[in-house]
Amino acid sequence: METIKGYVDGIIFRNEDNGYTVLTLVVKGKEITCVGSFPYIGEGELLAAEGSFTEHPVYGEQFHIEKHTFQTPEDTVAMERYLAGGAVKGIGAALAARIVKQFKEDTFHIIEEEPERLAEVKGISVKKAREIAGALEEKKDMRGAMIFLQGYGISANMAAKIYSNYGQEIYRVLKENPYRLADDISGIGFKAADEIARRAGIAADSDFRIRSALCYMLVLAAAEGHTCLPEEMLVRKVEELLGMQVVNMENHLSELAMERKIIRREEEGRRWVYAASYYHLELDTARMLEDMRVSYEVPEDLLEKRIRQIEEYTGIELEQLQREAVKEAARQGILIMTGGPGTGKTTAINAMIRYFQSEGMDIRLAAPTGRAAKRMSEASGFEAQTIHRLLELSGGPEDNGRAADFERNEQNPLETDVVIIDEMSMVDIHLMHALLKAVIPGTRLILVGDVNQLPSVGPGCVLKDMIRSGHFPVSRLTKIFRQASQSDIVLNAHKILQGQEVALDNKSRDFFFLKRYDADIILRVVIALIQEKLPRYVDANPWDIQVLTPMRKGLLGVERLNQVLQKYLNPPSPDKKEKEYARGIFREGDKVMQVKNNYQLEWEVYGRYGLAADKGTGVFNGDMGIIKHILEYTEQMVVEFDEGRRVTYEFKQLEELELAYAITIHKAQGSEYPAVVLPLLSGPRLLLNRNLLYTAVTRARKCVTVVGNPETFQEMIANTNEQKRYSGLLARIQEF
Repeated sequence: METIKGYVDGIIFRNEDNGYTVLTLVVKGKEITCVGSFPYIGEGELLAAEGSFTEHPVYGEQFHIEKHTFQTPEDTVAMERYLAGGAVKGIGAALAARIVKQFKEDTFHIIEEEPERLAEVKGISVKKAREIAGALEEKKDMRGAMIFLQGYGISANMAAKIYSNYGQEIYRVLKENPYRLADDISGIGFKAADEIARRAGIAADSDFRIRSALCYMLVLAAAEGHTCLPEEMLVRKVEELLGMQVVNMENHLSELAMERKIIRREEEGRRWVYAASYYHLELDTARMLEDMRVSYEVPEDLLEKRIRQIEEYTGIELEQLQREAVKEAARQGILIMTGGPGTGKTTAINAMIRYFQSEGMDIRLAAPTGRAAKRMSEASGFEAQTIHRLLELSGGPEDNGRAADFERNEQNPLETDVVIIDEMSMVDIHLMHALLKAVIPGTRLILVGDVNQLPSVGPGCVLKDMIRSGHFPVSRLTKIFRQASQSDIVLNAHKILQGQEVALDNKSRDFFFLKRYDADIILRVVIALIQEKLPRYVDANPWDIQVLTPMRKGLLGVERLNQVLQKYLNPPSPDKKEKEYARGIFREGDKVMQVKNNYQLEWEVYGRYGLAADKGTGVFNGDMGIIKHILEYTEQMVVEFDEGRRVTYEFKQLEELELAYAITIHKAQGSEYPAVVLPLLSGPRLLLNRNLLYTAVTRARKCVTVVGNPETFQEMIANTNEQKRYSGLLARIQEF
């Protein structure tokens, strides 16, 4: 072990997550490349370091620092270098030189003990003198706090975040209630706070620990789609999490209710607990929906005349249920239209658009995802947007369960007469609340969706709760049209929904079942289908064919499927760069999916000559794209999403992406693919249900191929047990 001492001349590389740093240290006039982990360091620092010299095969000799201490500059050269190195904002090389020239070896003593004397230096006012002293003191305090926090196993990046939030209060927070970190700091959940608390010596039965666990469990519930939980279930889950029985749970729940962190309600003979934010979100949504419930007097003969004109113009005769839906859209402030595949929802939407146009009304169309909006545009001939773009996303973060910020809201509502939203089953309570804030009463709101689809990925059960409430007019389209009835995808989807047996005899042109009973054989068949057979059959490239699976884990789960499919569909190549990440390898050309909403990611669409033709912010959970470039030098990866939107990710953001050759059926909601391949062998009964199978089959436009065990397929049709989703919107609506 050797000891060297010198000043930091430059920072070559720094990993903000773990503090790993490569720097240049000047020791007795010689530059030495050093590597080590530092909670906080800047240029100009005087460092005493213990470690050893090693020879790197690429970068040559390096000094590996194992221990280090920061030293106070001892001579005028070191003092000047430290002050000029950015230690104090506003002090550059020239001012640093004047300060040291004025006070020589007493410079740091003057700054710490008599800072007002800095005003003796030309260019420094009394105010500036105090700022310099304060900045140096703050830097010393911050360094001490960073070292202190890293002693609790906190990364350098997170330690900086914590310090910026609490400052010198951090010592008191960790001593009294480390669980505050889970409430106040994005990126720290209960488990991280619990580990910090354990290291800080907080008792396992601490009131802070129990109450934090209760709040954390409601956050977990929201991640699973629930806006509330039955009280007995919440208590059971918290006790399982804590590994102990809590004897005074009622006191803790009452205390949290008094602090307005939770809301407790007695409904249908059962006690429910809501995170306060979700209770008020649903209450506010119910109130705004009630405000939309208005009706308009429109003469029947006028409606009939308009519908006949639409039929003559389009050459399409509307079926009776479609006619009634158009009339209801004209008469109601809010209308829900629901129906399965092939029941003519698109035709009815187009007729509604033409009716409102004939009345001189302005119309806006939107859907939850880019793919769904694109499909809506193609089917209607009118521009459709994502709901996020309709509401003009402002790029606010989605931290601690808080939804996005939009420019369109109650102060700046949408200036339109009609809003039509498709794929409403995908809309969660956050997005519905944001939409209603931007739609003023008097604007017609038409919500279109298939109520039998899986519920939204985000929390809530908006479409189902609205329909079940009985408070809003609902047009149900049930007739399967002749053209759709020629598709076995449509017919079999309805059979699945009605619990009827589906013929697996492969006499169909668009619905196939390949019976296989071994996971590895199923995988080989899936690869052959994507590489060879289906692209020609449906006139699409392999990237457009989507493998859907019910689960993430297991022999035919998303994780294993993606590893195998990547190997065959995008194998390693000398001309394809790769980047290793936590769950595997990303390779140029890979198909990937965004797995969390990021409202701040910027995208650009490039036109001819490489010029940006459009740009905006926001990439959303479920968006799919292709890796175009991996830029090792700048540590970035470029992904191109639908409609040519290119996004540049920093390497530290790669946890927001995963391979998407195979995705869960849940993630496929709102999307449509030329062909769907569904490997199906076995799995948890809760997952393998009718609702899930129906959603998978209806994602295909031209062809569905199921590969696997026919008994599992028929069992899914028979299994009507859906994963229960707890929400309170229905109860809030019925209170009005």
